[in-house]
Amino acid sequence: MEEGLIDDERPSARRSRGKDPNDEKLFAPEKQRERLLFALADMNYLLSKDYPPRATLSLVSNRFRLRQRQILALQGMACSDKDLAVRREKEIAPESIKGQTLYLDGFNIVIILEALLSGGYVFKGLDGCYRDISSVHGSYKRVRQTEEVLLIVGDTLQKLAAQRVIWIFDAPVSNSGRLKTFCYETAMARGFPWEIYLDNAPDKYLVAESRLVVSSDAWVLNGCYKWFNLAGYIIRDVLVGREMNIIE
Repeated sequence: MEEGLIDDERPSARRSRGKDPNDEKLFAPEKQRERLLFALADMNYLLSKDYPPRATLSLVSNRFRLRQRQILALQGMACSDKDLAVRREKEIAPESIKGQTLYLDGFNIVIILEALLSGGYVFKGLDGCYRDISSVHGSYKRVRQTEEVLLIVGDTLQKLAAQRVIWIFDAPVSNSGRLKTFCYETAMARGFPWEIYLDNAPDKYLVAESRLVVSSDAWVLNGCYKWFNLAGYIIRDVLVGREMNIIE
């Protein structure tokens, strides 16, 4: 597994994790947003009637003639009423973070906030979680916003008085080792109470035992003990006044 960044992949040489060239056409017009939200309502209705998720996604996306990136957005936003109730029951409020140990779904939170700060489109799901449609598969590369993301997360959780923050990154993802080192360097420089680990099956690790997790992954949210919507809190309470491309 490659864990280093070659010189031309350093953050200063890479573009941001922002919009796809077609995203303005797919998400900016009001007509496109309305179509996506109508599709979301149909998805919620059918999933709540226990229709299979894949078949439902195909049916609804074909009905509304959605493009691939719109389908990805719809998939992230949708859930059944049953899943929504489960997730709401497990969600904890910001004031409950004080003195807690948090387990962060590392790539999940980092990439969402990188996309947001890069001007990319981020989508608010029915469960209140924010999700991106960045195409990161098997290989992660830092971008210019990565350091700012880590500082925002660290400062926010210090403000909320979290006692311990444990980052869990996917070990099989290329460059996860380098990101782990960068997180440690950031924590040491700013005094963040962080521990950073690589795991071959981070989702299973996060849902094990009575862990309070930070993630927007649907499987993790359904299976975990408790969860905190950190990205949502940052969007509402930290990045106030910043221009963001959010579909909700």
